[in-house]
Amino acid sequence: MSDLLRGIALGALFFGAVSLACASEALQLQRQDQKFLQATAYEPAAACRGIAIISPGAGGTEQGYRYLGKALSSVGYLSVVVGHQESGRRALREHLRGNGLREGLAELITEPDAYRGRFMDIAASVKWAERRCNSREKLLIGHSMGAATVMIEAGARNKVGVQGTDSFNAYIALSPQGTGSIFPGNAWSGIRRPVLLITGTRDTELGGASWETRTEPFRNMPPGCKWLGVIDGASHLNFAGIGMSRKTETLTVQTISAFLDGLRAGDCRPRGQVAGLDISTK
Repeated sequence: MSDLLRGIALGALFFGAVSLACASEALQLQRQDQKFLQATAYEPAAACRGIAIISPGAGGTEQGYRYLGKALSSVGYLSVVVGHQESGRRALREHLRGNGLREGLAELITEPDAYRGRFMDIAASVKWAERRCNSREKLLIGHSMGAATVMIEAGARNKVGVQGTDSFNAYIALSPQGTGSIFPGNAWSGIRRPVLLITGTRDTELGGASWETRTEPFRNMPPGCKWLGVIDGASHLNFAGIGMSRKTETLTVQTISAFLDGLRAGDCRPRGQVAGLDISTK
């Protein structure tokens, strides 16, 4: 049985074991502008393989994405889900006042100060984690607005006027955006690091565009350990662990695990295909 197939087949057992094995810790961290942020850390049970920073979508909090935090800690990563005050729950409510949901979200995800705050949050989280984990491996993972944060940090050109530092070893973007209000065309052509992107066939864009627009970053990036996973039937909120999300969570974490194992082995080729999941590489 291939590595990827074996991972999917063990998905149910994996999730049952994770809930028992991984402890979480609530954090309050101070960033460079002296503001405090909330975060949740998931400690690995054994030796620390690396650091995984998880950036939520707009309106998300450090209490979300537990399935990702637990799954990554179970395979050796010190995982930190970051609370972003400039684009978290309270900030989203403020943007919704006087606007509809779509208009309020569209305003928030294009706010430059929100991204500047996100990068300070991430930097403070990395600084804390580096004191706890003796490893140079660092991953940045994000969903929705968090995926935009990931792509900007990796080097994508953008319309919000911020620039990443490309300070992570690899990047994982769930529900990445195509050309639109955040990114111009050809925005991802300069990204050289390994990148995994995952979307689903019900993962429509905010404006109603097809999920297929989320595959544009993969097509635009140069070759070199780039993966695109498409989960049949997965919706946007499923990647945040909302709704009937068990299948999406299982396939997401197993694809991430296979991607990371390939990076460590120096062989980025996926091994096998699984029903309900399509993987493309270059």
